[in-house]
Amino acid sequence: MDIRQLTYFNEVAKYKSFTKASSVLHLSQPALSKMVKNLEDELEMELLDRSSRQIELTEAGEIVFEQSKMILESLDNLSANLYDLMNLKKGKIKIGIPPLIGFLFFPKIIKEFKTLYPDIQIQMIERGANKVQQEVNDGLLDLAVVVYPMNQEEFDVISFVTEKLMLFVHSSHPFANRKDIEMKELHDESFILFKEGFTLHDRILQECNIAGFHPKVSYESSQWDFISGMIGENLGVSIFPESIAKKVDKNIKAIPIVNPSLPYQLGIIKKKGKYVSHATKEFIKLLLRFSEK
Repeated sequence: MDIRQLTYFNEVAKYKSFTKASSVLHLSQPALSKMVKNLEDELEMELLDRSSRQIELTEAGEIVFEQSKMILESLDNLSANLYDLMNLKKGKIKIGIPPLIGFLFFPKIIKEFKTLYPDIQIQMIERGANKVQQEVNDGLLDLAVVVYPMNQEEFDVISFVTEKLMLFVHSSHPFANRKDIEMKELHDESFILFKEGFTLHDRILQECNIAGFHPKVSYESSQWDFISGMIGENLGVSIFPESIAKKVDKNIKAIPIVNPSLPYQLGIIKKKGKYVSHATKEFIKLLLRFSEK
């Protein structure tokens, strides 16, 4: 058994298709099939059930697939460590961020980081918080910045930024000149929310329910600027972190929410036990320096 055999089998098992795996590996299908068959012969067990249209793993195949993933991940970590030793200021970072967080904090952070480390590639993946957490857990992302709470049994969590949530209304709204507002006073309002899958969507629904009402939701969007534009046309209200107050039009007013106030805390998450490159460590350091400003 060698690494090539495990690599090829892993791709076939992942896609459950010789055709897709051969395309990914840039290897002919007969050569790939022969390599997997050699592995089966060496182990003296069938790893794939080829009797149906789609390939399925046998019980032995499931075991080999799970173990091969761990072996190949260990080899990837070894290569990454060695690469870092030879190229301290080179590398690639994959970061997951919900759109609102990216807009608020990351343009200045990315600019400063690229000035310090121009040869490090940064790939930003914008998804809802639930999606980026899953991709960090699956090893597809090096780290993500998401809203608390998150599963601290699955992730290493570093506190990033803490703010408060505020009510955003049109300047002609009856609440526009209020010093503060309580959630229970919003029971008759039309809300414009982020779509499901965004942490802020669930958070607002939760806070409304705690205040004793279920909110009327007029519109939902995955883009904060669309929501802001709808508020600017006096089509509803929404709740954002206080930093957004500096970004919206002058005809939109931000009002503190009280009794109780609603904290909005961000955390940097990375998968427990996953190798953290030097480039990623430096990026985390910059994030923490930014949070102290």
